[in-house]
Amino acid sequence: MAPNEKVTPEGVQARPRMRLWLRIVLFVSLALNLAIVGLVVGAISKGPRDHHRPPRLDQASGPLTYALSREDRRALGGKLREAYREGRPSRDDMRAQFDVILKALRQVPFDPAPLAASLAQQRAVALERQLIGQTLLLEKLTQMSDAQRAEFAARLEEALEHRGGRDGRHGEGHEGRHKGD
Repeated sequence: MAPNEKVTPEGVQARPRMRLWLRIVLFVSLALNLAIVGLVVGAISKGPRDHHRPPRLDQASGPLTYALSREDRRALGGKLREAYREGRPSRDDMRAQFDVILKALRQVPFDPAPLAASLAQQRAVALERQLIGQTLLLEKLTQMSDAQRAEFAARLEEALEHRGGRDGRHGEGHEGRHKGD
């Protein structure tokens, strides 16, 4: 019999108890391992990050796209991303535009004309993207049956009522609340 083993009254050898500090170390190690696994799984499930991607369709267009079914939002979002890619300026073009802005900001005396022209160009690009999104949405609504459009109107009304009193944003918790999802 080993020095730290005990014999019970029944004659069976009992295992020695693990020291408290060792149990704490093992628990902390397990917790850290689980946290790391959680981070890795979370990063993998989100997929690659694209910081140059436009915002999600339901975040960019608010209640109108929110009232679409999940499948319709995804399909419309795919078409919108494809349209954005086709008309997207190159990195060199974008950098040149910001070089104009930087030069105008540093110019002494300050001349607002080049800055105003660059901002107007950015506004035109944003309006063009908005027009693309509205056109795609109108095409989808036109393809719907009368019953589908009535359901869309009901979801839109629900979204507008639910958003009352908020600052115009809706959280992730709203996903999947529609009957059409």
